[in-house]
Amino acid sequence: MKNKDAYGYERDFLCPTYTRPEVLFVKGEGCRLWDAEGKSYLDLVGGLAVCSLGHCHYKVIEAIKSQSTSLIHTSNLYYTQAQLELAKKLSELSFGGKTFFCNSGAEANEAAIKLARLYGQGRYTILTAKGSFHGRTLATLSATGQEKIQKGFSPLVSGFKHIEFNSLESAESVIDENTVAIMLEPIQGESGIWQAERDYILGLRDLCDKYNLLLIFDEVQTGVGRCGYIFAYQFYGVEPDVITLAKGLGGGLPIGAMIAKKGVADVFTPGSHASTFGGNPVVSSAALAVLSVVADEGFLQDVRDTGDYLKERLREIPSVKDVRGMGLMIGATIDGDAKKIVADCLEKGLLINAPTLQILRFLPPLIITREEIDEAISILKDIL
Repeated sequence: MKNKDAYGYERDFLCPTYTRPEVLFVKGEGCRLWDAEGKSYLDLVGGLAVCSLGHCHYKVIEAIKSQSTSLIHTSNLYYTQAQLELAKKLSELSFGGKTFFCNSGAEANEAAIKLARLYGQGRYTILTAKGSFHGRTLATLSATGQEKIQKGFSPLVSGFKHIEFNSLESAESVIDENTVAIMLEPIQGESGIWQAERDYILGLRDLCDKYNLLLIFDEVQTGVGRCGYIFAYQFYGVEPDVITLAKGLGGGLPIGAMIAKKGVADVFTPGSHASTFGGNPVVSSAALAVLSVVADEGFLQDVRDTGDYLKERLREIPSVKDVRGMGLMIGATIDGDAKKIVADCLEKGLLINAPTLQILRFLPPLIITREEIDEAISILKDIL
């Protein structure tokens, strides 16, 4: 199959839910992808923050091969060793919580929403931020604070109120007897890489303690080393009651996880929630391989340093008006058409992303080198 064949297959056999360029990828290694014509691309999208160790990292491949030759699936009617070991590892790396496994970020957020409603014992309203993105299931798109994501899907699920991001006053003003939780992303990714301020996070923790609310961090994009910390909440020095993970946890395989403090997690009972594939032995083994690399403090320091270097290089470009983010989750506001720039970069063998018309987003594999960053900046400078 060639690049030009892909569109015909999509037109005839796939639901039209994506707008894609005429590129068919067939191979990946490290921070590189190759299309069906043999052209090489430098990848600064990383599968949208999924390929945390790059494409086909040897430890992930070894874990998948080893597990898949002994046991692939049993369902959650039974125990499997890799799942148990992964739950223990996540507990040790976080706040000592308990994990529910699923297959995606949206499912992890659904689990958090259901847990909050059980915890509330009649209280059900969850506060989420304007500009947020929590998924595309009906409940999680209702939680999402972007009308363009919700368009056409009314009536939405009730029980969500959207507050101003980085405004404690906005949050406290809508808390009432029905409020059970505040859910937010430490960095809003889909709306352009907007970071929560430290005082805001500290204040939300205080509000949740004051009103007996759960503080839920959606770390689907920020977690698993992306921001230079295992979890972004660690940067703030604040412990949420619940965090949700997906994307980078599986090293390219689909996995989601919701981790809750033990007193909160225990409101779940057998039958109150479930997932057929959640914590599957193969994906759990891949996740353990990812964490064996990412959890090293030296690795995390490298992510922070490399992210700082990428931001410095981006600031050299005159048409870049603002650069922000943590670790290797970076946004740049530009003077120009971001969508066209993405297309021009693709032609020159560079993958970047544009969540809005004037913002470029960079989510490269966490193993990206400074030499690869220099290569990307050279291409961007030629285009911009």
